[in-house]
Amino acid sequence: MYKIVKKKTINSQVELMVVEAPFTARKCEPGQFIILRVNEDGERIPLTIADYDREAGTVTIIYQVVGYSTKLLSKKQEGDYINDFVGPLGQATELKKHKRVLGIGGGVGAAPLYPQIKKLKSMGVSVDVIIGGRSEEYIILEDEFKEICDNIYFATNDGTKGTKGFVTDVLNDLLEQGNKYDEVIAIGPLIMMKAVVSVTKPLNIPTGVSLNPIMIDGTGMCGGCRVTVGGETKFACVDGPDFDGFLVDFDECMRRQSYYKEEEDHVCKLDGIKNKK
Repeated sequence: MYKIVKKKTINSQVELMVVEAPFTARKCEPGQFIILRVNEDGERIPLTIADYDREAGTVTIIYQVVGYSTKLLSKKQEGDYINDFVGPLGQATELKKHKRVLGIGGGVGAAPLYPQIKKLKSMGVSVDVIIGGRSEEYIILEDEFKEICDNIYFATNDGTKGTKGFVTDVLNDLLEQGNKYDEVIAIGPLIMMKAVVSVTKPLNIPTGVSLNPIMIDGTGMCGGCRVTVGGETKFACVDGPDFDGFLVDFDECMRRQSYYKEEEDHVCKLDGIKNKK
């Protein structure tokens, strides 16, 4: 059993939990994830590690309440316990000591982006960040990024914060202004990461992305998280979740992600939840 030592509501859909998990905290690195079960009968939920404190033995997770299991998780409060909390899983992100890196986070994708940017900053890398969301309400971790970034930019669909438009609009503006980046790290919805790569690839700016396909066991056994990268089949849970964005078959990923949408919608309706994926 794993104790919830802190819980915070970030916005109407997104919550943060700090969980007492000393083994995971001792071993984890940016880019890795955990799999939890809220109770002994629950489904396995993969969530990227948003932060960790080795001394305190805690791991921070950020999740969007979009379905049955995340709603169960949301009902947990500080002092309650989570049945299973397994990790770290996946490969740690290979972070290089570049001169300047641009991070791009869309929606809850800002959560797994944060530990990577934090680590890069500790390595002496100059880091800029673009954070996107549907509106100002859905911009997350703004204060945390401001503490570690050299420059931070925002993009919202409705223009309530920063540029009205998409993260790619800000990206194009920065590049047109003459900003040079050794690497771009983009984490968010598949369509967003694909759009970022469509900008960076013609300019040959190396771009890392993080994939979160359907995942069950986290060990490569089930095959549900298979993705095509560079024409080869990879498993996001053991080979990723981070990959070279130039090599990812995003169209296939998006098709596979929608395979069980009808079933997901059915479960959400039964539980009175509107599926907002």
